[in-house]
Amino acid sequence: MSKATYPLKLPLSIKKVAQRLAKEDGVSLNQWIAVAVAEKVGVVETATEFFKKRAGKATGAGLMKFVRRAPNVALEPDDALR
Repeated sequence: MSKATYPLKLPLSIKKVAQRLAKEDGVSLNQWIAVAVAEKVGVVETATEFFKKRAGKATGAGLMKFVRRAPNVALEPDDALR
């Protein structure tokens, strides 16, 4: 596995919490951050694939056809844009 360095600037409060969590996990801060980034990448990649599969061959035209069939009713007070 090749590795790359990246100078990371964190707010001090975030760094302190990350240091504490890394210590609790028994790993270095660098390793803890690398795992956290890997987890985030995995979540985003998985979500992207999920939504691509879920959308299938859907198009904007198909969405508008669906929206046009929605009942024309007044918004509830909590539904209004603010």
